[in-house]
Amino acid sequence: MSRCWVKPQSNRMKKVSQTERQGVVEEQIQVRYGETDRMGHAYYANYLFWFEQARGAWCRARGFTYLQMEEAGIKLPVVEVWTKYRGEVKYDDILVVRVWVSEIKRAAVRFDYEVLNQTSGQITTEGYTWHVAINDSHKAVSFPPEIRAWMDRPLQVFGE
Repeated sequence: MSRCWVKPQSNRMKKVSQTERQGVVEEQIQVRYGETDRMGHAYYANYLFWFEQARGAWCRARGFTYLQMEEAGIKLPVVEVWTKYRGEVKYDDILVVRVWVSEIKRAAVRFDYEVLNQTSGQITTEGYTWHVAINDSHKAVSFPPEIRAWMDRPLQVFGE
């Protein structure tokens, strides 16, 4: 049985049911040599790039892109990051970054992440990012109904 863990605001982990997990998108990443440090481990800051890549996949799985959201006048800067490193990631490892939205507010959204190292079979990293919706004047704004509808879409199945 596949498992997923959500990192709620209290910093305590809770098990998520298969029904709740349906919004999870998985993005596969192969660790490049340049993403490692002198000790041969993935450099800690690269996880933020991998989280970003997974967020883009989350949007595309719902039929829109970050660029379309920006063209509609909404940007989503990161305002908070939390990451816990629980295991090793090395050059050439195959990772699966799982991403899902754990909370949406009037003008903010929280994405949660879990990094599975397929090479070792371990969940090596967990984290979250909070984003605030801003307009072109860099003022916080509520999500417009159109954007909120995009974010609330179920996952789309492609190739069927």
